[in-house]
Amino acid sequence: MAQAARRPGVNVFDESRPMWQIFGIFLIPLLLSNILQSASSLISSIYLGRLIGVHALAAVSAIFPIIFFLISFLIGLSNGSTVLIGQAFGARDFHTMKKVAGTTLGASFWIAIIVGSVGVLFSQDVLRWIDTPPDILRDSTIYAQWIFAASPIFFLYLVYTTFLRGTGDSQTPFYFLILSTVIALLVTPALILGWFGLPRLGIVAAAVSFVVSNLVSFIALLVYLRARGHALRLDLETLRDAIVIDWRVLWRVVRIGVPTGLQIVMISLAEIAVLSFVNRFGSSATAAYGAVNQVVAYVQFPAVSISIAASIFGAQCIGARREDKLSSVIHSGVALNYVIGGTIIAVCYIFAWNILGWFITAPTTLSTAHGLLMITLWSYLLFGNSAVISGVMRASGYVVWPTFNGIFAIWGIEVPAAYILMHHYGLTGVWMGYPIAFIVVLLMQTALYTFVWKKRTHERLV
Repeated sequence: MAQAARRPGVNVFDESRPMWQIFGIFLIPLLLSNILQSASSLISSIYLGRLIGVHALAAVSAIFPIIFFLISFLIGLSNGSTVLIGQAFGARDFHTMKKVAGTTLGASFWIAIIVGSVGVLFSQDVLRWIDTPPDILRDSTIYAQWIFAASPIFFLYLVYTTFLRGTGDSQTPFYFLILSTVIALLVTPALILGWFGLPRLGIVAAAVSFVVSNLVSFIALLVYLRARGHALRLDLETLRDAIVIDWRVLWRVVRIGVPTGLQIVMISLAEIAVLSFVNRFGSSATAAYGAVNQVVAYVQFPAVSISIAASIFGAQCIGARREDKLSSVIHSGVALNYVIGGTIIAVCYIFAWNILGWFITAPTTLSTAHGLLMITLWSYLLFGNSAVISGVMRASGYVVWPTFNGIFAIWGIEVPAAYILMHHYGLTGVWMGYPIAFIVVLLMQTALYTFVWKKRTHERLV
């Protein structure tokens, strides 16, 4: 069992390699996995924008913040389980590792049922509440209901990939996300255009593709893990822990995950608020918002991936009582953020018109999206820097103050700045709130790390 848990993966305690190389070995599959995880969404947006029209792209863009809001707690819960699995793996405590996985699976299933039910029933009401343009309301509602109905599949698949990454295995999730992306690439246009006698589903094609690709990939992943005899395979012991939840373990997962989930909830609420500002400028502005978000998602991938790697490595160091390596984890993560993220951002600036043109053809919408991208893109390097610092602090279970800093930067800085500047500079002013907030949160997280967290003693949580 121990060998199955160790391979494939990366050894953070390999003294023969500098930390940045260890990061790189783990980071490449993780970065590609995050890219592929969003590739289905990007491909769907291109298909919708090019094959159906700007209204279809706007309809999908309008629902994204609401979907993100309703899955926010699950993302926090999975982050909490990753910290505990990482610490247990660092200590080579495989029994605890499986118990954390089973408990999180059980909790995630019930969260998925609740989220799916709420989403199906109230999507249209929420879309009206955020002033979704009437010409895309019906399509947005239909798309959202399909996505929410499939949330149990997506939720369980998501948490399983985070379990594997907690053990240092970023390769296995990458392989199965390739499968998911290929399926989405084939199914989406087939259902939009009615290939092979299939029905023409219009905007619903993107949602059906999402469901099919995630379901097939998740089943294939479970079969693979069982065939390999992997320590985190779905066996009777894991199922028992999922059905008869260990409330002590769940409390520890929740204690770490809830603050993280709360921050994500506040981020998603802020996105809904920002989207309500954008919607005041019409469906063309909403489509531009969606296009910018697609590009920004890929720019964020290095930052998010490096932050996840830093948190996992930090957790493993704490579990193994190797706190001496924590500063190396942070320094390597921050350096890689600027090198990798800076390169990608430079490419996006140079080829911005071409990239946005992949899924926008209307000249006015394209021009609007380009202007918005120029304003905010550079600031995601600062976002990545703060994400690495807060990720390592969370690896020790120190989550409340990093979460407070993040929430304050969003609701105390970003949303008010966007609202005020909107009245002075129009749609451009909305986007100015992002770099302002990223500057503030970086300063706050750096101060917290330097003057508080570094002086604490960090104990294993499980």
